[in-house]
Amino acid sequence: MQVEVTSNGLERRLTVALPAEKYNQEITNRLKSLSRKVRIDGFRVGKVPLKEVERRWGGSVRQEVRDELASSSFHEAINQEKLQPAGNPQFEFQTDESGNGLKYTATFEVYPDIDLKIPDKIKIEKPTATINDEDIDQMVETLRRQRQGWETVSRAAQEGDRVVMDFNGTLDGKEFPGNSAKEYAVVLGSGTLIGAFDSNLLGLKAGDEKSFDIPFPKDYHAEDLAGKNVHFDVKIHSVAEGKLPELNGEFFKSFGIQDGDLEAFRSEIKSTMQRELDQAVKTRIKRQIMDAVIAANPIDVPKVLIDEELERVKEQADSSGPQARPESGAALTEQAQQRVALGLVLAEIIKQNQFKAAPDMVRSAVDAIAASYERPEEVVAWYYARRERLGNVEALVLEDQVTDWLMQQAEVVEKPVTFNEVVNRPTP
Repeated sequence: MQVEVTSNGLERRLTVALPAEKYNQEITNRLKSLSRKVRIDGFRVGKVPLKEVERRWGGSVRQEVRDELASSSFHEAINQEKLQPAGNPQFEFQTDESGNGLKYTATFEVYPDIDLKIPDKIKIEKPTATINDEDIDQMVETLRRQRQGWETVSRAAQEGDRVVMDFNGTLDGKEFPGNSAKEYAVVLGSGTLIGAFDSNLLGLKAGDEKSFDIPFPKDYHAEDLAGKNVHFDVKIHSVAEGKLPELNGEFFKSFGIQDGDLEAFRSEIKSTMQRELDQAVKTRIKRQIMDAVIAANPIDVPKVLIDEELERVKEQADSSGPQARPESGAALTEQAQQRVALGLVLAEIIKQNQFKAAPDMVRSAVDAIAASYERPEEVVAWYYARRERLGNVEALVLEDQVTDWLMQQAEVVEKPVTFNEVVNRPTP
């Protein structure tokens, strides 16, 4: 087997030539094997002439052998040349059926070589906050709004009302992914839908229909919709206004406070807020550390990995209807590039330091996640039911080890802030 490699950045062109003897002998072996099995009128089983088998099935056998030999020889070649493909190769075949063997060129990208540099002086700003009674009061009102009931009204829709509607969107008369939904519920003024969608629903009553055009953001994630005026037809099924629940024993019990005591309820809220605060502080610190790591290790990223990351994000976005998405277009591509680059650099740090996601560390992480749910034991069981779910937690555990390791080398400055500022929640 002859192998030749050419490089262009992260792209590799691997040309492989297989000897005619190997290629042709494998084709002959397959045809002989087939001749012993096939049934053709006029011939006994096992007595079909090889030429007849070749006439009928020679083309498909050659393609089958070609594909199998290309696959096996490709993996042999990349091991020989010590290459790490970042995605599937694109094959271009040059086959001479007169007996000159098999030759192909495989084009693919490789993972970058990372000359890891650890920033020696990372400055970390650590937010510090204390949860006070006013913070708890605000959280109580937030929980009341989350548990509010809805009472159908016959009046026109106002901001804060919940509207249930059918919608159908078209661009130049043509439909697009996520363009329609039946009995879609939205709270007006919540910022869930794109641009002026909400304002076009204000003043409508149950049974009303309306058509309107909405300009999509110029950086919308779907390029064929970005900056375009999209036409929507809507039909209103119902309009309902919110009714906040009273602070009574029934409300407290819905949060697991069985004795229906207000102070016990507020104490439980404070504990939950403290967990949220601790997680938010941890996230902010991790983000600063990761930004420093990426800044110290600029690397080229395989386009195929960026495209895969973009595809995952867009699939999630397309399934959610005409909702606002601040990250899109060039910004979304840059974000995907940063995510992939960070993943590659973190993998190298983990490898060099031999960090491991020990089972007890993973279980602690799962328990911490489950603690914020009403039935934590069900959440724990959910994670351990599927290997890929647990794999996501293991990745977080490894990231935490990297963060803790780098924190030992960082300069930490505390900054007093409010609870709402830390958790990025607007102050009422």
